[in-house]
Amino acid sequence: MQHRALISPSILSADIANLERDLTRISSADLIHIDVMDGHFTGNLTFGPNVVAACKRVCTAPLDVHMMVTNPDATIDWYLDAGADIITVHAEASTHLHRTIAHIKERGAQAGAVLNPATPVGLLEDILPDLDMVLLMSVNPGFGGQSFIEGCYAKIARLRELCERVGANPRIEVDGGISEKNIAKVAAAGADTFVAGSAVYNAEDPNAMIARLRTLAQNAIEAAR
Repeated sequence: MQHRALISPSILSADIANLERDLTRISSADLIHIDVMDGHFTGNLTFGPNVVAACKRVCTAPLDVHMMVTNPDATIDWYLDAGADIITVHAEASTHLHRTIAHIKERGAQAGAVLNPATPVGLLEDILPDLDMVLLMSVNPGFGGQSFIEGCYAKIARLRELCERVGANPRIEVDGGISEKNIAKVAAAGADTFVAGSAVYNAEDPNAMIARLRTLAQNAIEAAR
């Protein structure tokens, strides 16, 4: 069964000099998406555990920490200690994904796996029942403001079908180029959790945009049932 729609605004699009203000501007968010980049797995360098801890002090929404790093096992505990509620790691970067997922869960957080646009969903078949979330990248990771890769609609549907076939029900999160123009189609394909950065923070009223995105997605989920 598909979960209800959740919106996870990305602070990659926030004004880091005014982070507390910009977190307040998204106070209605279901999750707060924090992209951790190490400058190696991606061509960008972003947030450390100090930013996660700062968000934890001022946010009530769960922190959705996406680790775009080459060696997640070396630093996961930093982010768990800082207050991450959900940690997703790239299957492409994890040498022993099952062990990594088990460790996150043992620490009391939810655990998920991430796939880049060119990575097939079948890679996760044997671990799907252990996952709380699968994050599908609908842009190539590293920078905000990119356009949604159109081929990802079919990929989302393939992942939803695979989950049903193996009896797993993780959240399916999609990150990259999500906006009010395409969120309904993304939800109809099988996603239920949506990362939105530019679409939220470029809106005149970010909280109103979160509500609109959530409604569009939820209506599409219900229509597809």
